[in-house]
Amino acid sequence: MILVTGASTGLGLATAEALAAAGHRVVLHARRADRLTTPAVAERMHAVVLGDLSDADATVDVARQANALGRFDAVIHNAGVIDGPVTAVNVIAPYLLMASLTPPDRSIVLSSGMHRSGSPDLDRAFRGRGDYSTSKLLVTTLAFALARRSRILSHAVDPGWVPTRMGGRGAPDSLEEGHRTQEWLATADPAGIEPRTGGYWYHRQPRAPHPATVDPAFQDALVERLSRVTGLELPSG
Repeated sequence: MILVTGASTGLGLATAEALAAAGHRVVLHARRADRLTTPAVAERMHAVVLGDLSDADATVDVARQANALGRFDAVIHNAGVIDGPVTAVNVIAPYLLMASLTPPDRSIVLSSGMHRSGSPDLDRAFRGRGDYSTSKLLVTTLAFALARRSRILSHAVDPGWVPTRMGGRGAPDSLEEGHRTQEWLATADPAGIEPRTGGYWYHRQPRAPHPATVDPAFQDALVERLSRVTGLELPSG
């Protein structure tokens, strides 16, 4: 069973649809029921969970809904915003889900090539609503922290600049390529994935991320800050 967040439209919907078509049991997350494009989408899914990931309590409730369905093989943290409450949706929500869900086997977060221009200044990052590049730097760091601190196979994916509502019609990258990597990481035999955990991927190829993201001290500082902000601890061991 695979949970895909932010899957009512765009890249998330394409990911959920492709996984369901391949025979996987997919749980689609949407902010609200009316965000689903057609009733047929929900019918193709194993289940649908609802909640606004910009709100901490609603995010924990999404985890509660998901836990009621059973343990997940993988969680694809697709939900994201480019403006507005970017820290809440892009960073705090994935942390809250991983701290609240029964630990899955795998976790895949969506990063961005723009994470390389983000700031590793945590005080700045958690001041106000944050900025997109920094939020992607932090969620990439979170993925690597989870890979180092737990048994969960955890990766970050740059899907490219794809033609979605967020990316715009003129985006130059392929929408299909934009979701293939996270599907592969969620379902492939781990023996065929190198690195097995803690990878930063672009179109199924490992790439070098921002140096701060692989710094254990920075990873620990981020996890400690998120623990203080949310009052929850990540799974470990």
